[in-house]
Amino acid sequence: MRLEFGENDRIEIDLGAQAILGAQRTGEKIAVEIKSFLNDSALLDFHLALGQFLNYRLVLEAIEPERILYLAVPFAAYESFFWRDLPRLAIQKYQVKLLVYEPQKETVLQWIS
Repeated sequence: MRLEFGENDRIEIDLGAQAILGAQRTGEKIAVEIKSFLNDSALLDFHLALGQFLNYRLVLEAIEPERILYLAVPFAAYESFFWRDLPRLAIQKYQVKLLVYEPQKETVLQWIS
């Protein structure tokens, strides 16, 4: 999903859809930024993902305010990292909606709003 913002900025969100990934989200317009968390530092991956997510959300709010943005994270990263204080606080503070997925099976395990 490509979005133009202003004269010089173009962003690409991994997935944009109207009927998406499962019956739980049918009828909602959403966009999903998918992250793999494969680097040695989960904290660095989180910093990058959060910054990207917040910028994408700003653009979506201006261009398509009805579209809801989700950050998709693999189950292993969610289980091993997202329980920590900093990610939990950031997710709460910035109201990040998460989609937890299983990369091998390519299935959604949990929607967290």
